[in-house]
Amino acid sequence: MRVVRRNRWFALAVAVTLMFAVLCRLTPRGYGRNAVSDIAYFLLILAVGLTLAWNAWSASAITRRFWVLMASGYLLWACNAGGWIYYEVAKHRPFPDPCFMDLFLFLHFIPMIAAVGLLAHRRPPEQKFRVGTLDFVLLLVWWIFLYAFAVFPSQYVDLNVPVYDRNFGVLYLVESSVLIVALGIVARGAGAGWRNIYLHLMLANGLYAVSSQAVNVAIARGTYYTGSLYDVPLMGSVAWMAAAGLSARDWRLEATTLRQDSDRWGAASVRLSMLAIVSLPELGLWTYLRDESPAPSKTFRLFTVLTAMLALGVFMFVRQYLQDQTLIRLLEDSRRSFENEQRLQSHLVQREKLASLGQLVAGAAHEIDQPLNAIMELSEKLWSNERLSGEQDTWLRKIVDHSQRTRDLIANLLSFAQQSSGEKKLLDLGMLVQRSVQIRELQRREQNVRIESHLDPELPQVWGDGHQLFQAFVQIAENGLEALEEAGGGLLRVSAHARGEEVVVQFSDSGPGIKEPHRVFDPFYTTKPVGRGTGLGLSAVYGVVQDHGGHITCQNEPQGGATFTIRLPRARADSEKLALAAAKS
Repeated sequence: MRVVRRNRWFALAVAVTLMFAVLCRLTPRGYGRNAVSDIAYFLLILAVGLTLAWNAWSASAITRRFWVLMASGYLLWACNAGGWIYYEVAKHRPFPDPCFMDLFLFLHFIPMIAAVGLLAHRRPPEQKFRVGTLDFVLLLVWWIFLYAFAVFPSQYVDLNVPVYDRNFGVLYLVESSVLIVALGIVARGAGAGWRNIYLHLMLANGLYAVSSQAVNVAIARGTYYTGSLYDVPLMGSVAWMAAAGLSARDWRLEATTLRQDSDRWGAASVRLSMLAIVSLPELGLWTYLRDESPAPSKTFRLFTVLTAMLALGVFMFVRQYLQDQTLIRLLEDSRRSFENEQRLQSHLVQREKLASLGQLVAGAAHEIDQPLNAIMELSEKLWSNERLSGEQDTWLRKIVDHSQRTRDLIANLLSFAQQSSGEKKLLDLGMLVQRSVQIRELQRREQNVRIESHLDPELPQVWGDGHQLFQAFVQIAENGLEALEEAGGGLLRVSAHARGEEVVVQFSDSGPGIKEPHRVFDPFYTTKPVGRGTGLGLSAVYGVVQDHGGHITCQNEPQGGATFTIRLPRARADSEKLALAAAKS
C-alpha cells in the first residue's frame, strides 16, 4: 500500500497516457481527433508548468529559482501548444510550416538548461562564486544566436521549407540532448531526492526527444497527422514530467557537499561558455568562405555573427568583472579572518603568559620578602650605632636604599600577581577617562606637552570595576606623557566614542613611537632606564582590559607617535535594568 501511495502520480501518468491512446483510437480521424489531441496536449503541458510553479511557491532560495526556471520552460512550451489549438481547432487550418510559434518551442529548453546549471542540490556556500543571472543571459543569447544563424535565413530572409525543417530539427535535437546530458551529469553527485528529480526529468526528456524525432521522420514521409499513434509517446513523456514534478513534494530535497572529483558540471559549463565565444569567429569565417546560401541569407548570417560577438563579449566582460569583485571581497574577508585569528591567538598566549607568571612571581615574592625584611631590620639597627665611620655609614645607606627599592618591586609584583576582578557595576566611561586625563595634566612637568580630549557626550555605559579602569587609563596616559617629555614636548590626544556594540577609547601621542609595539604588554618589557620602571604597568593594564571582556592594542602611526586603543563592550539593556532594580531595592 505504501509503494502504491509513493508512486501514485506515476500511476496516474500511465493512466492518462493510456486514456489518450484510447481516445485517439476511438475518435475518427479529422477535426474531432485534432481537437482532442491538441487540447489534451496543451492542458497537460500547462499542468506541468503550474505544478512546478506550485513547487516554487513553497521552496526557498536557490531551490525556488530552480522550479521557477523549470516552470518558465514549460509555460513557453504551452504557448507553442496553444498555437496548434489556434490553427487546427479555432481556425480549422493546418499548422503552418514554418511558423513563428516554433520559436517558443525552441526557447522552452533554455530556462530548463539554466535551471540545471544552478546546481540546486549544492549547499548555498558553494554557490558564492556563481553569477546566475549573467550565466542565464549568456545562455539565452547564445541559443538565440544559433537559432538566428541556422533557422532564420530559411524562414524569413529567403524562404526554404526543406532547409528550415532540416536545420530546425537538428538544432532542436542538439538543444534537447544538451539538457538530457546535463541532467545526467548533475544527477551523479546529488542526494537521493534531487537524484530522483534529475533522473526522472532526464528519462522523460529522452523519451520526448526520441518521439519528436520519430514525428519529424513521419512528417517528412507524409504519414503523420494530429492524434496519430506518434503523439502517444509524446503525451506519455509530458505526463511523466508532470508526475516527477508532483512527486518532488514528497522527496527530501537535501543539499549535499560534492567531492571535487565528482563534480563535472562546474568545469564543463565554463568550458562550454569559452567554446561558445571561440566558435563565433569560425562560424563567421565559414559563412564568408563556404556558405552557398543566397546572398541575403549569407549577409544576414554575417551580421548575426558580428552582433553575437559584440553582445557575448560585453556579457563576458561584465561577468568576469563581477566575479573578480567577488574574489576580491572573499580575499578581504579571508585577510580579516586571518588577522582576527592572529589577534585572538596573541590574546590567548598573553593571558596564559600572565596567568603563569602571576603564579610564579607570587611565590617568589613571598620567599624574597622575608629575608629582605630581616636585612632592612638589621640595617636599621646597625645604622643606629654611633661608632660607624663615614664610609660605613655611606655603605649602609646604599644597602637600605636598595632594600627599599627591592621592597617596592616586590609590592608591584604582588599587586600584579594578585589582580582580582572586583565588584563590577555600570560606569560612565567618559567621566573615568576625563578624570584620568585631568590628574595627569595637573602632574605634568613639561610645559611643551599638551593634552586634547574628544569625548562623546552620549557615550554609552559599560559594565566594570571603576577603580581598575581608572588606574588603567592613568597608566596609559602616563606612558604617553613620559614619551612626550623625553621628546621635548608634543600632543597627547584622548578620544572616546561608541562604535557598534563597543566603546572605543584611544590614547595617541605625537612622540617618537615605540620600538617594539607588539611587546609592550609583555611582563618586564620596558624601554626606560634601569631603576625607572619594572615593565609591569602595561601588563597589568592588559589584564584589566581582558578581565572586562575587552581588547587593547598598540601600534605606531605612519606620521609618528603611538596609539593605544581600548575596546570595551557596551552594557546591554538587560544589564542596565538589573542595575537599576538593584539600586532601587
